[in-house]
Amino acid sequence: MLRKMGEAVATVARKVNETVESGSDTLDLAECKLVSFPIGIYKVLRNVTDQIQLITLANNELKSLTSKFMTTFCQLRELRLEGNFLHRLPNEVSTLQHLKAIDLSRNQFHDFPEQLTTLPELETINLEENEIVGEWTQPLWPLHLPLSAPPSSELAFLSEAHRASPGTRHGLWSHTSSSTRAGLGFLV
Repeated sequence: MLRKMGEAVATVARKVNETVESGSDTLDLAECKLVSFPIGIYKVLRNVTDQIQLITLANNELKSLTSKFMTTFCQLRELRLEGNFLHRLPNEVSTLQHLKAIDLSRNQFHDFPEQLTTLPELETINLEENEIVGEWTQPLWPLHLPLSAPPSSELAFLSEAHRASPGTRHGLWSHTSSSTRAGLGFLV
C-alpha cells in the first residue's frame, strides 16, 4: 500500500514539474488517485498559475474542491473533473469568469450546480451520468447560442429542461435531441 502511495505522489510531482518546466498552459493530474487537490501544488505553481488554462483532475477520488482552488486558478478556460465523487461545487466557482467548458460527468451531483449560471463565458457543461433530480429554478439567461443553433421550434424543450427523470443517471439534458444539445454546446 505504501509503495502505491509513493508511486502516486511521484506521478503527481512529475506531472506538476513538467508543467512548470515547460511553461505549459495545461495541468493534467488525471488518474493520480487524488482524494483532494494537494496543497503543496499551490506553492510549486505559484509563478505559473496565471498561465494555466486547462486543469484535468479526471478519474481521481475527489469528493470536493476548495475555495482556494477556485480563486487560485480563476483564469481557467477549461476544467475537467469527470469520474470523481463530487456532489457540489464551492460558491467560489463564480470566480472562474473566463471558464468556457466544465466536465462534471460521472460524479455524484443530485442538483444542477446553479453557480455555473453566473459564468459569462461558459459554453459547455457536461453533467452526464449524474443523478440530477428535482427542478432547476435559475433562468437559462444569458444563453449564447451559436449561429448554427437549431431554429427556435427545436428549442421547445427548454421549458421542460429543468426537469430530470428522478433516479436516472443520464444528466440534465438527456431528453433533448443530440442536434439540439450540440447546438446549445452541451456535451452528452
